[in-house]
Amino acid sequence: MADLADLHAQYLTEDLDEAGNPRSFALQCPPGFNFGYDVVDRLGALTPDRRALRWCNDEGEQRTYTFGEIQRLSDQAASYFLSQGIRKGDRVLLILKRHAQFWWAITALHKIGAVVVPATNQLMAYDLVFRLSEADISAVVCTLEGQVAHEVEQAEAQLGRSLVKMGVRGTRDGWADFDGGLADAAPFVRPAAADLPAVDDPMLLYFTSGTTAQPKMVVHDFSYPIAHIATAKYWQRVDPEGLHLTLSETGWAKSVWGKLYGQWLMETCVDVYDFDRFDAVRLLEHLQDARVTTFCAAPTVYRFLITHDLSRYDLSALQHCTIAGEAMNPVVFDTFKALTGLELKEGYGQTEMTLAVVTNYWQATKAGSMGKPSAGYDVGLRTEDGTEDGTEAAPGEDGEICIRVPEGARPIGLFAGYAGDPATTQSVWHDGWYHTRDLARKDEDGYFWYVGRTDDMIKTSGYRVGPFEVESVVMAHPAVVECAITAAPDEVRGTVVKATIILAAGYEPTDALKKDIQSFVKHRTAPYKYPRVIEFVEAMPTTISGKIRRVVIRADSERAAREGGPAAGGGDKG
Repeated sequence: MADLADLHAQYLTEDLDEAGNPRSFALQCPPGFNFGYDVVDRLGALTPDRRALRWCNDEGEQRTYTFGEIQRLSDQAASYFLSQGIRKGDRVLLILKRHAQFWWAITALHKIGAVVVPATNQLMAYDLVFRLSEADISAVVCTLEGQVAHEVEQAEAQLGRSLVKMGVRGTRDGWADFDGGLADAAPFVRPAAADLPAVDDPMLLYFTSGTTAQPKMVVHDFSYPIAHIATAKYWQRVDPEGLHLTLSETGWAKSVWGKLYGQWLMETCVDVYDFDRFDAVRLLEHLQDARVTTFCAAPTVYRFLITHDLSRYDLSALQHCTIAGEAMNPVVFDTFKALTGLELKEGYGQTEMTLAVVTNYWQATKAGSMGKPSAGYDVGLRTEDGTEDGTEAAPGEDGEICIRVPEGARPIGLFAGYAGDPATTQSVWHDGWYHTRDLARKDEDGYFWYVGRTDDMIKTSGYRVGPFEVESVVMAHPAVVECAITAAPDEVRGTVVKATIILAAGYEPTDALKKDIQSFVKHRTAPYKYPRVIEFVEAMPTTISGKIRRVVIRADSERAAREGGPAAGGGDKG
């Protein structure tokens, strides 16, 4: 194995204690930093034979790519994108599941300064029309597996304008062959300095859900990858000679948290297990056979893993495990530790930022706690006391997790704003603070414990679901007059999507109608959004002004769960 280049040390300053653990750290981003050139290409030149990516799928395909190969493939992809008319500032949608092509496609787009818009393959035409229109997407690189390419075509037809469409893993009429295009691409010529992106130019755009509107567009600039040094080094504790697996599809921000930026800055090989349906046994077999050394997943995944006899699998290569995406039940922590000897180190962040609260590898773990504020941010727990931004919450008191943002000094890793929506940006980012709208309380030791959302966001099985997105689809069903989407407790998933519905005249509240509405939603938006629980009611709890009080609905669901009754109206438990 080639020597390490120690690239990350160029961007990180640490103050270490007697044990060699950071008391604090600071990140630096030099002018003109570009992950494609300054990380991928440098590693390709300095350590060309070091493995960068190990990819496999359930069909038995397997391939390992070195940094030298990733450099070459990303250059070919950059040349091909330019031949397709993609230029600096253009917004390109990537729908690539867990295909290896994602890694050289995103790197290539960084090199030419295009804005990458990752998306999940679960989106339907309804979801895509909104994203293509709002983000002004000019090109799509899409898997040809499954039906999502068809959904893109349907959305394109509804938009009434043509997209540059490039297909991966297959061929399809009307789609350019991305893989073939790379093979025939002309040598890549790095753009002139004047044509390269600046550090504060937009690099990534993620759609993230809201409660009273359609998804917002979170923008990160070219400094963002540097913030994930802390993610990989301090939280995930990646081993440069090991193999790191974060179980995320590339359409989600968690993917670049755990499968790209910090891991390659730490020169670790990223493990990619390309599957369609989660299967705990297959995942355990993969952890065993691939000899994964560090692993990160949502609590739901660990809940499924501990239902199996882990002694049947050789997990001896596992050194460190992390958990994020939703609050963790302490029972999961205790059971996993008893079975494996490994503690689950929890962390908290958002699409809008990186880890703000975290249990780093050297810190004592409190089961169920997110950990302590990261040194990468100035984190406050703010209470509402009648002032604009409140005051710092005392131990045991609920407060909103906020990030201090001094004028002109946005910390590396915090988003630049919501694209095209200054009003929403201002609503969460004002008077020197970014407001996460997540509630927590801290104990006497300074550990944070998650409480819930200040708004109505639903987190289920690691997904983030905005009620308005689902309500818009449910309301299109002819039987529905009014609908409120909330979270409901669930023994397996922690939280599921619940629809509280008032029916139109002539419809009866039957189990058959529940299944029909569920099927209706499944076929019109991403499957993870459909309501697993449906309750028919005569009237909604409302405010005097007529706004639905979702907090009352949620409270009713929680009370029903505590009393051991049916799951708040019943529904699909599959």
